Amino acid sequence: MASSALISILITFLVIILVLWLVQRLPLDGRMKQIAQIVVIIIGIISLLKYLAVF
Repeated sequence: MASSALISILITFLVIILVLWLVQRLPLDGRMKQIAQIVVIIIGIISLLKYLAVF
């Protein structure tokens, strides 16, 4: 059970990093990139907290 939670956390972390990298590749201005990064980080933190059974 603990190993599946650890794998889920690791996959979620890798997806967050991948999405942040893709946001950097988008042809947007700096302010829009910053807003997109903040949204991705907030969603990532919420999903990681879900795996840690905080929610």
